[in-house]
Amino acid sequence: MIHNAEQSQQAQPGVLTMVSGPVITASGMLGTAMSEMLRVGHGQLMAEVIRIEGDTVYAQVFEDSEGLRLGEPVSRTGAPLTVELGPGLLGQTFDGIQRPLAAIEAAYGPFIRRGVTAQALDRNRAWAFTPTASPGSILTGGDVLGTVPETAHVLHRVMLPPQMRGTLAWVAAEGEYPVDAVIARLEDGTELRMMQRWPVKEQRPYARKMPVEQPLLTGQRVLDCLFPIALGGSAIVPGGFGTGKTVVEQTLAKFCSADIIVYVGCGERGNEMADVLSEFPELQDPQTGDSLMNRTVLVVNTSNMPVAAREASVYTGITMAEYYRDMGCDVAVMADSTSRWAEALREMASRLEEMPGEEGYPTYLAARVSAFYERTGRVVACGVEAREGSLTLIGAVSPPGSDFSEPVTQTSQRVAGALWLLDATLAYRRHYPAINWNRSYSLYFSELE
Repeated sequence: MIHNAEQSQQAQPGVLTMVSGPVITASGMLGTAMSEMLRVGHGQLMAEVIRIEGDTVYAQVFEDSEGLRLGEPVSRTGAPLTVELGPGLLGQTFDGIQRPLAAIEAAYGPFIRRGVTAQALDRNRAWAFTPTASPGSILTGGDVLGTVPETAHVLHRVMLPPQMRGTLAWVAAEGEYPVDAVIARLEDGTELRMMQRWPVKEQRPYARKMPVEQPLLTGQRVLDCLFPIALGGSAIVPGGFGTGKTVVEQTLAKFCSADIIVYVGCGERGNEMADVLSEFPELQDPQTGDSLMNRTVLVVNTSNMPVAAREASVYTGITMAEYYRDMGCDVAVMADSTSRWAEALREMASRLEEMPGEEGYPTYLAARVSAFYERTGRVVACGVEAREGSLTLIGAVSPPGSDFSEPVTQTSQRVAGALWLLDATLAYRRHYPAINWNRSYSLYFSELE
């Protein structure tokens, strides 16, 4: 169902006082929280608070800000940027703020109108729910309420949200229900549904982190033999223009041994994402023989989309990956390219007149990159039922002029466990994948012995 964003309950909206590309300021916003989502102007554009000074807030707009006028209203939503999590994510294509592109295209055509959003999960589709918890059970966050066959080979576990706990008073009988239907109720009256929401910049909790012991098979002999990566590990793929970073990421998404793939196209060219959209539905999953899209979630943020949405896209992708990890799945995230995300951070910091660091990047670049890669790992999920899952991250890095000493490459290299460096000389000789075996390395050999 397509809809315009609901108006904030705030009685007195703020007033737009400045527009500078994707950055806006609004006054009269006392009480607004950092990272809170706003609705800007009469077009109800989506924006996120990134600085607060008195009753004035600075926000980054996730949509084109052209046409905004000073004095237009700015409304609070009372919540940060969140994603919907539940059955129906697999096989979907979202933009950086989890708007389902297929649903928007069906309603408005191939171009996204400003201020228009859509529910990420289809409320009209019914799912076959089988309860596994019984009334009287004492539940904690992460406990499984029931199961749903999301695809022919993926059994979706409907989990209690991490922050909830209580005694189960009622659970729905086996049958078909939409994601927003109440399928359980706690004794305190809390209603539970198959879907839940989670803020994208907050890491989902887990019981404990486990050492990495099993390899992620990539399907590429040069990687599996010489530079392996573990399930729950991380790797970066730096390379200059034309060395095949996107091809490596797409190849791993097609043939690696992960249960679930989350492919994030962050600031990449539209024709590269068009290749993914056209090829993946036609290819078979090497493990199950099913369509490759049935184990894949695509997050598309092409280079012509607003720059502020690039940062949101990588967090949207990894939050959905954490959700499937909590079910006990091995999830692989392909982030192509993290350099575009860093460039977005640099542009936003520049517009905020923050103190620049090396090459103009913000001084907190290292902290942001480290925190992002730290969301990987092999973990025991929350809940009574023992479930082990893993989240593996493979990020492409695009150093300008193949300068591997630039800040994004160096910062990523410090926190990643494997380096798969692409060599322009090998690429120009049509040697693919153009892995430079002299400069690449893996830190996972001892764990995988």
